[in-house]
Amino acid sequence: MRGSKVIGDREASTNLRYKFGRNLKVDDKQAVFIKSPVEYKLPRGSVTTNYVMAKEDYYFVYPTEYHKFINYYRDSFQHGGISMQEMILPS
Repeated sequence: MRGSKVIGDREASTNLRYKFGRNLKVDDKQAVFIKSPVEYKLPRGSVTTNYVMAKEDYYFVYPTEYHKFINYYRDSFQHGGISMQEMILPS
């Protein structure tokens, strides 16, 4: 439902709800930033590979053509990212 501006290099993944690559930057309120992928059992592409996962109903948009993609994806359903149900484990 809501766009979040993400900054990364050309080698970053293209997914809307999670990204991996080098030098990723995103607002901490809108995404979970994973600096150590091994701790989360994620592949460690290289020493500089980072992961970001969208929180709640956010999706990632690059700054180039930001408004075009915000309008394109507005009110659409995008899967992936992190939801409250995935974070809370029953005891």
